[in-house]
Amino acid sequence: MGIDKKDIEQYLFELKEAVGKDRYRIDRNARRQGNINLFLDYIIDEAKAKEIILNLTVMDFSKVLQNEHVGYEHERLYVFGKDVNLLERNGTKAKAVPLYIKFNKLKDCFVIVVSFHEQKHPFTYCFK
Repeated sequence: MGIDKKDIEQYLFELKEAVGKDRYRIDRNARRQGNINLFLDYIIDEAKAKEIILNLTVMDFSKVLQNEHVGYEHERLYVFGKDVNLLERNGTKAKAVPLYIKFNKLKDCFVIVVSFHEQKHPFTYCFK
């Protein structure tokens, strides 16, 4: 699948527009324990998460994945990575935390943040 910077710039423009209008949610259900853990392990709230999302750039883009859930195979999920400084909840210092952020932007311009957690594996960026 040929993706260029202009494609990702457009995607980010639409994503940030939706997030700026609070037309998004971060999944925090039983299948998304990593997302929950980020908020338990670090001092981070909805406002900080929103700020991180709004500060994503084309350089943070990694890849596009096909949604594998039955009935949603037509959806494309966009993956980004971002290093952010967060204060440990049970500590005294800030640390650089590499985040794995995966979005599903629906046709009605509502954004589901499928993944918002620490990276678990080595990460590759498309444009770095």
